[in-house]
Amino acid sequence: MDLILYIILLAFLFESMDSMAGMGFGTALSPLLFLFNYTPLQVVPAILISEAITGFIDTFFDHEFKNVRYSFHPLNDATKISLMIAFFGCLAIFTSVLLGYFVIKFPDLLIKIYVAILVIFMGISGFIRIKLSKTEQSKKRLKMLIGFSALAGFNKGIGGGGYGPVITMGQLFSGVYEKSATAIVSFAESIVSIVGIITFFLISFAGIEVDLVLLPSLFTGGFFAALIAPYLVRVLPNKIWKYFIPIYAIGIGLFSLIKLFIF
Repeated sequence: MDLILYIILLAFLFESMDSMAGMGFGTALSPLLFLFNYTPLQVVPAILISEAITGFIDTFFDHEFKNVRYSFHPLNDATKISLMIAFFGCLAIFTSVLLGYFVIKFPDLLIKIYVAILVIFMGISGFIRIKLSKTEQSKKRLKMLIGFSALAGFNKGIGGGGYGPVITMGQLFSGVYEKSATAIVSFAESIVSIVGIITFFLISFAGIEVDLVLLPSLFTGGFFAALIAPYLVRVLPNKIWKYFIPIYAIGIGLFSLIKLFIF
C-alpha cells in the first residue's frame, strides 16, 4: 500500500481541525473521500484505525498541556464523562457496523447519501454550537449525553464521521466547559474507534472484504497533526475553525448530494 500525498495533506488538515474544534476528521473527510470514488469499506475502517491511534496521542498531549485533566485514582469528572460517552458509543458503533455492513449490508449509495445529509446537519449544529458556547450553561446534565453518545457511535460506524460534532454539542448542552469538551471527544472517540475496528475485523473473518488502501496515508497525516494540534488548542483561539468547519460541512454535503443525483 503506497502513500498518497494529497490524502496525507487532507488528513493532516482535518485532524488539526478535529483537535482544535471538536470535529473535522471523519465528519469532513469521509464525504470528500467518497467524492474521490473510494468506497465505504475503504474509507470507514481506515478512518477508525487512524482515529483510534491519533485520538490517544491527542489525549496524552491534551492532558500534558492541561486542556483537560484525567484521573483514574480516584476518577475525576473528565474521566467519568469520557468513559460514559465511550461505553454507549461502543455499543452503538458495534451495532451499526454489524447491521450496516454484515446483516443488512446497506448499499454504498445509501451510505454516501446518509453521510452527505449527516454532514449538512453537522454543519448546522456547528453554528448552533457557536451560539450555545456564548451562553451561560446551567449545572451539568450528564444523562443527556447517553442519547448523544449512542447517536454519535451509530454515525461513526456507518460513515466514519459525525462523532465529534454530536458529542461536543451534547457536552455543551450538558454544561461541560468548551475546551474540556473538545479534549474529551478525542479520548472517547479513540475507545469507540477501537470497538469499531474490532467489529470490522470480525465481519472480515465472516467474508466481508475490508480494504485498507487508505490507511498509511490517513495515519501519516493524522499522526503529525495529532502531535501539534493539542499545543495549538492551548495557544491559539479557535474562532476560525468554529466558522470554517460548519461552512465547509454544509458545502461538501450539498455538493456530495448534487454529485450523487446529477452527475
